[in-house]
Amino acid sequence: MSTNILTAGTVITMDPAQPRAEAVAVSEGRIATVGSVAECRAAYPDAEVIATGAAALLPGFVEPHSHPVMSGVATQPPARSIAPWDAPSWSDVEAIFADALAHTDPNTPLLFAGFDALLHKRPSPKAPELDRIFGNRVAVVTDNSGHGVYFNTAVMKRNGWDVNPPVEPVGGHFGRNADGSLDGQGFETPVLISVAAPILAELGNPLVSAAEYYAWMSRGGYTSTSDMAYDPSLKGAYEALAAAPSCPLRVSMWEMSTSDTYNNPETFSAAEAFLVKQGVKLWTDGSPWIGNIAVSFPYLSTETTRTAGIDPAVAGGPQSMNYSREQLDAILDVAAPAGWQMAFHANGDLAIELALDAYEAALQRYNLIGTDHRWRLEHLGAGTRRLFDRAARLGVHASMAPFQYYYWGELLDGEIFDHEHGSQWGRFADAQASGAVVSLHNDGSVSPPTPVLNIQTAVTRRTRAGNVHGADQCITLDQALRAHTINAARTLHRDKLIGSLEVGKLADFTELTADPYAVDPAQLAEKAQVSGTWLGGERIDLTAFVGAIGGTDPNEHQQLAEQPRHTCC
Repeated sequence: MSTNILTAGTVITMDPAQPRAEAVAVSEGRIATVGSVAECRAAYPDAEVIATGAAALLPGFVEPHSHPVMSGVATQPPARSIAPWDAPSWSDVEAIFADALAHTDPNTPLLFAGFDALLHKRPSPKAPELDRIFGNRVAVVTDNSGHGVYFNTAVMKRNGWDVNPPVEPVGGHFGRNADGSLDGQGFETPVLISVAAPILAELGNPLVSAAEYYAWMSRGGYTSTSDMAYDPSLKGAYEALAAAPSCPLRVSMWEMSTSDTYNNPETFSAAEAFLVKQGVKLWTDGSPWIGNIAVSFPYLSTETTRTAGIDPAVAGGPQSMNYSREQLDAILDVAAPAGWQMAFHANGDLAIELALDAYEAALQRYNLIGTDHRWRLEHLGAGTRRLFDRAARLGVHASMAPFQYYYWGELLDGEIFDHEHGSQWGRFADAQASGAVVSLHNDGSVSPPTPVLNIQTAVTRRTRAGNVHGADQCITLDQALRAHTINAARTLHRDKLIGSLEVGKLADFTELTADPYAVDPAQLAEKAQVSGTWLGGERIDLTAFVGAIGGTDPNEHQQLAEQPRHTCC
């Protein structure tokens, strides 16, 4: 591999010892020199100087919380997106339905991904409504939360469920009419698999769908990501993607605690710099958008919550915990001695408190207080300064979700929760002030892979509608950029390799069309767009990557269609 010198309008390093530079010399896939063009040329006089054309060259953005393979299988073609960012209104969704009916083979099943009752402002569909739209055409709609699926009578007939309705699977349930027949709705992973998996398996090569999601993340500026619900059945897919030319992403894995193998080490055919199992993941509560997060304050009874089917009488509260303290202790007693980095999904303040209680006790039991364990909390929507302070004292990292505020902020403040709590959703400033290591994430596919928009949101507290709620929770641009680069790398235990432009680190870069420090923060996503990414000193060619995956055997990875889609939001 030759040595090259990359230049840009400015090089932003995220290294406090040298925040800016003119150029970066790259040799053998790693950063060899950071400095002026003259310094790089003096060190490597025979190197080719490559003008990237970027206004700013930064460390590749790091996504500390995602689900890239299964997000691709669930949401990319042949599935059609009706997510609120692609179809903001129900009329937009109906237009996508009509286009699919008009332009696909009548014998091909239809799969739509991303319905959201809150943002689409309507109840979840049932079979009679879908029958009116699709007639005898097999059609399935998945919920953006990953917790629901909606289907028409044609699906029931295809499966024989119109004559012999299925029994309730463990961990899931179907919606039913008074006579016990199915009403076209289903909830939780086992039902999603039984409804959607046969259709996914029929429609095409699921590895291509995963590759398309990788490409989408790369276009957003990500060069490293994570799978926060890894299952060993995904190993082959990740290895195939990593082996493809111009693979755009490095991936760190957290295996689900529900797996029988979560405490086992994992090795991959790809180098550890590309694929590594890092820890264990579990969910202490659920999703704010369906009413099952553990909060100490109530959901409101409004037209918005009633339309979404959220009943304040039963939503939220300690009953929304997914684990007891004893169950958490049992998992930690297995994983902590093995050295795994723990990651707990926790949205509600009660769920965060429970997670910290379990963490603190386990850290004390295994003499990990004061060590560099980097255990994690995910999302932290209802986190408070007291909880962030406690996390910081324990060395627990805070991986936060600005997309929750950006897309749902208008509803959070006064429609889902009262102003006191809803306006303060995602307390970025409190988290920073606590001293905890703070990172930002998109949690694909719950939101699009848009790190620049995440940064803009954390800095401005502007929602998609352009309004500001809880302005006291804004953070600085430097803090937000660090949260998607070096801090996110620290959270992934990858900061010795990625996250800043320093000699010896991997040569992973993101190109922007503007210096983010030179534009209005409220226009950051518009003005500082991603124009390309580099991995190991090579410019990513997404056409070559997706094309190579398209040449793989479509039968080789069909088991992906049968895997649960675990999202967190």
